[in-house]
Amino acid sequence: MRSYIRLYGPPILEAIKELEKLAVDMPEVCVMDHFIQRDLSPKVAREVGGSAVKTFDDPISGFFMERTGVVVSVKRCQSIISKHGQKLGEYDFFFEWRKEPETSQLNDLIRKIDDALKPLGCLYTITTK
Repeated sequence: MRSYIRLYGPPILEAIKELEKLAVDMPEVCVMDHFIQRDLSPKVAREVGGSAVKTFDDPISGFFMERTGVVVSVKRCQSIISKHGQKLGEYDFFFEWRKEPETSQLNDLIRKIDDALKPLGCLYTITTK
């Protein structure tokens, strides 16, 4: 199950960075956005979670450090990137849930997104399916 985010109005780049920061502290999800898809090689995105993960920890950690200033643990590097980037479609970002989320988890995600994006003035829609 995924919670897809569509962002409206500037600053889109800063909003995506804020969503990436949220994801680091949410072990129950993995994420994908257009910047991850573009900036990390397709091989890195495909191999995350597989046996070759140790080879790719540094690029993933470096990506998040450079973009968000957040240090991502080695363990989290292995699980933070979704393998389903092709499913972004018209959305800017998604949180992919490891197991079907409870209503309270979805409400908590919305609250966190509201808090993260409020200072930016960026609006969004969320669709979970």
